Amino acid sequence: MTAGTAERLGVGLVGYAFMGAAHSQAWRTAGRFFDLPLTPDMAVLCGRDAAATAAAAEKMGWRTTETDWKALLRRDDVQLVDICTPGDTHAEIAVAALEAGKHVLCEKPLANTVDEARAMVAAAEKAQTKGVRSMVGFNYRRVPAVALARRLVEQGRIGQVRHVRAVYLQDWIVDPEFPLVWRLQAERAGSGALGDIGAHIVDMAQFVTGDRLTGVSALSETFVKERPLPQASSGLSASGSSERGPVTVDDAALFIGRFGGGAVASFEATRFATGRKNALRLEVNGSAGSLAFDFESMNELSFYDGTEDPDTAGFRRILTTEPTHPYAGAWWPPGHLLGYEHSFTHEVVDLVRDLAAGTDPTPSFADGLQVQEVLDAVVRSAAAGSGWQTISEES
Repeated sequence: MTAGTAERLGVGLVGYAFMGAAHSQAWRTAGRFFDLPLTPDMAVLCGRDAAATAAAAEKMGWRTTETDWKALLRRDDVQLVDICTPGDTHAEIAVAALEAGKHVLCEKPLANTVDEARAMVAAAEKAQTKGVRSMVGFNYRRVPAVALARRLVEQGRIGQVRHVRAVYLQDWIVDPEFPLVWRLQAERAGSGALGDIGAHIVDMAQFVTGDRLTGVSALSETFVKERPLPQASSGLSASGSSERGPVTVDDAALFIGRFGGGAVASFEATRFATGRKNALRLEVNGSAGSLAFDFESMNELSFYDGTEDPDTAGFRRILTTEPTHPYAGAWWPPGHLLGYEHSFTHEVVDLVRDLAAGTDPTPSFADGLQVQEVLDAVVRSAAAGSGWQTISEES
């Protein structure tokens, strides 16, 4: 069914900064490149500042605006609430939206604490009995190369998984004079590099391997203890004042872990890797082969087939733009590359299709809770001198 003839899905987006812009792009493009059973209708954008929200709505394509997210929940033209706010508001908005009968897409990490995440899962499970669905936004799952890696593991192409190495390296706060934006405040962000980018590599590693971490040993560090208070901020950029305040989150987190299937793993998340802009990397070694991915070359997957003749065996570069590769067939001819924003479009496509089919989207709030359990174990381990911490199996 084409977008022009499909039933309408009214979307209300809360938040219009970095993630709000990415999600807006996804809602604008999903039905224009993919045949969807429901037509996304960008009904309303919600933000606290009326003038700024109106300007963002006009720029990004939203029909109307609200300055109170609770008003958004009362609107009959909204069937889905998309939450792109800081982590300290996720639980309140998501639970209220689900109770109001609205489907929910919530950015990662699901919440700032395990208790908040559990409350969100409980609300999601209750809403599910009434046909109301929810999903947490780990967009990197929807990069074609990552989805292909998952497919190859499922097909047994690398055999039994033995090693996992995952890193996410950025440098956007290396400057000690970079202001104390909300991402550097525990009361708003929950944690620093760990929750912001570490959550992504935890989810990606578990998604690709099809397995879950059962325990970790960790350490973390805050390199810059105080920063200028922000005067104005937008996305990941800001300007500072002469006053300073304490940084209350980690700047870097490193940990080793073990998967349920026996594989061992290492993880590193830092925003102090000078020169690295968005280096999300994953390597998985198995008994019969290996896979390697680097987001800074996001259209490529490296694959080593250990069953080949040793004389000619080696890592091969797969350009994941063929029509047979996940998601790629809806876009351009082979060899024409995709970008960061496409992962969000794919996320929306999968969500809309699941809603129309009455199936539960993935990753679910329960999946988001499980990642939160891993992050919590990392925090506990780092606080206890890197002692081994078991990850709860309740989620």
